[in-house]
Amino acid sequence: MSSTTSKVKSFPRIKEVRTFLIHGVGSGGDYHNVNSGHWLIDSKIATPMSHYPKYQKSRTDFGINVLGSFCVELEATDGTKGFATGFGGPPACWLTAEHFKRFLVGADPRDTNLIFEQMYRASMFYGRKGLPVAVISVIDLAIWDLLGKIRNEPVYKMIGGATRERLNFYCTGPEPTAAKEMGFIGSKVALPYSAAEGYEGLRKNYEYLKGHRDALGPDFPLRVDCWMSLTVSYTIELVEKCKDLHIDWWEEVLSPDDVEGFGLLKRAHPTVKFTTGEHEYSRYGFRKLIEDRNIDIIQPDVMWVGGMTELLKVSAMAAAYDVPVVCHASGPYSYHFTVSQSNSPFQEYLANSPDGKSVLPVFGNLFTNEPIPTTGYLDVRDLDLPGFGLEINPSAPLIDAAGVLNPAPSKSLPAPTSQRDESQEKVNSSS
Repeated sequence: MSSTTSKVKSFPRIKEVRTFLIHGVGSGGDYHNVNSGHWLIDSKIATPMSHYPKYQKSRTDFGINVLGSFCVELEATDGTKGFATGFGGPPACWLTAEHFKRFLVGADPRDTNLIFEQMYRASMFYGRKGLPVAVISVIDLAIWDLLGKIRNEPVYKMIGGATRERLNFYCTGPEPTAAKEMGFIGSKVALPYSAAEGYEGLRKNYEYLKGHRDALGPDFPLRVDCWMSLTVSYTIELVEKCKDLHIDWWEEVLSPDDVEGFGLLKRAHPTVKFTTGEHEYSRYGFRKLIEDRNIDIIQPDVMWVGGMTELLKVSAMAAAYDVPVVCHASGPYSYHFTVSQSNSPFQEYLANSPDGKSVLPVFGNLFTNEPIPTTGYLDVRDLDLPGFGLEINPSAPLIDAAGVLNPAPSKSLPAPTSQRDESQEKVNSSS
């Protein structure tokens, strides 16, 4: 029997890494970098900073949009380019260029696990969570976009393929009745008052939620985002008071670090759904949340958690415990993940219009063809383009970050006088 030996064809490698800032507001991966008056920043929303009256009026007062958006572009040796956006602004560009670039140039983009591990481990001494992992996330998404474009395949086909023909959405915004009318399968509102605003705030929270329930009717799902602003005792009391409103879930009621607190909540209200995870990072951050079984749904953000590579690991771990994964926002990056995962039943759409009553692109004018769920859903075939399928708008306000944060090295400071004298004496004695 004859046998033939064949070699697999060579695959392009990453040769260039570029970063971009975005001029102005309303474009790119920082959800909160929007114009004044937008519901996301200037409506009454409970936050951890609601404890201080000075920072209750607008979330920009405490700096929620201080970082801004940034973008990563990777170019392969065959000229193919991958692109992704997220939040992080100038610090993110600096980390990419000065630290993470060394793990990218010359790398095979198919080695997603290796590249992630190298970036994550190399930044462990200052990272593990927060901005460094968010930067890694955007780089990782750019790698997946590059892979899809080289292979001429959509990302979802490379991570398991479609598990459905249609992707349904619920809408987060200030007008749940508008979400219902547009065809979304559910709605979520931001809680107005934090635990720091006391009993009067609790009473106003109830009245606010009751108004929405009355307007929606008894059966349309109504969810509540508490954005890390409550305490265990306050949450127990608020949930009890709102039981007649049939809230579908209570989201991110506690600080992400209060894992034990969720156990107390679940013992107090065993039949109530609690969700969290938007501000958690990596599989290590989600491990205990999933193992303790006190969280009914986890909500990682693919632009923050570690990118697609790490999100797939988090999802696999959650699937072993039958915990659904419902991603936080992130536009098409999340859509590709969600349609490929059996334990991800639907997707969030974060209303990007200033009044929250209409459907606009999540990333503003950064792309020319971002798919948006104008009627509350997308057909999976809408995602059938190479990579994440997003085409950069030629008029997008991108600023090449090269040189912006990397001026020529400064000359060394002169040695102290005494040290210069000693050095000169050595020179003279040797001559």
